[in-house]
Order: sequence, then C-alpha cells, then structure tokens
Amino acid sequence: MDDRPFRIGWLSRQSGVNIETIRYYEREGLLAKPPRTKSGYRSYGPSDARRLGFVRRTRALGFSLDDVRRLLRLADQKARSCRSVHGLATAHLTDIRAKIADLRTMESVLEAMVQECAEGTMPDCPLLDALSGDAAKACYTPDTKRVGSP
Repeated sequence: MDDRPFRIGWLSRQSGVNIETIRYYEREGLLAKPPRTKSGYRSYGPSDARRLGFVRRTRALGFSLDDVRRLLRLADQKARSCRSVHGLATAHLTDIRAKIADLRTMESVLEAMVQECAEGTMPDCPLLDALSGDAAKACYTPDTKRVGSP
C-alpha cells in the first residue's frame, strides 16, 4: 500500500467493510473524519486502512464498540502496557465462554424438540409451541423430556 490517498469505495473493497459501516465508525469516533478532496470525496490514507482493519478484527471477535474504543485508546498510547488489554480480553473471554455454555444448552433443548417432532404424528408440534412461546408446552428439562410428559 502506498501513501497516496484513496476514496471510501477503495477502502471498503480492500477491507471488506461496507461503506455505510465505515461512515458509522467515523460517526462513532472509531475512525477519524478524513479530509475531503476539492470535489468533496473522503480521502483516506494507509493509517486509516490499518485502523479500520483493527476495528474490523476486534468487531469480528465480538468486542463491543466501547471495548473497541478502549482498545484503540490503548493502541494509540506511546507507552502502553498489556495489563489493561489483558483485563479487557479476559472479561471478553469470560463473556464468550458464557455464550458458548448458553449455546450448548440451546442446542440440547432444540435437539430434543426436533427429535420429539421427528415423527410428525403428534397432534401438536412441540417445536412450534416452543417457538411461539407457549410456556406450558415449551418447558424442557435437560433430560430432553417436556416437563409434565410421562
């Protein structure tokens, strides 16, 4: 990448980030508002592309916008310590592990509902009942039986 300025469309294609998302990141302060050309186009440079790449990667890892802001502030510091980054990453890892546990529980419940519906011979469909929020019919226990079923 050379030092010549480039437009938002090029930045979008190179980074894989939608143009509207780039504008959103500018409004949110994750990217600096770029200077404009005489014709009014945004003019980006290599440092903008690197910063956008950083934002894209942190968002892909599930960091919130506030966490991305904190990470960017830390990355922008001349004398930086890993301690603050470690704290953010540790908290995020804890959140991810909790989500994985929730997903495993959801997988188990959904698998039980799918198995119960597999024959298609029941007058009521427990999967549709569960998805529609019918609590009386949608309460499943971890042993894959509906509460109240024999």
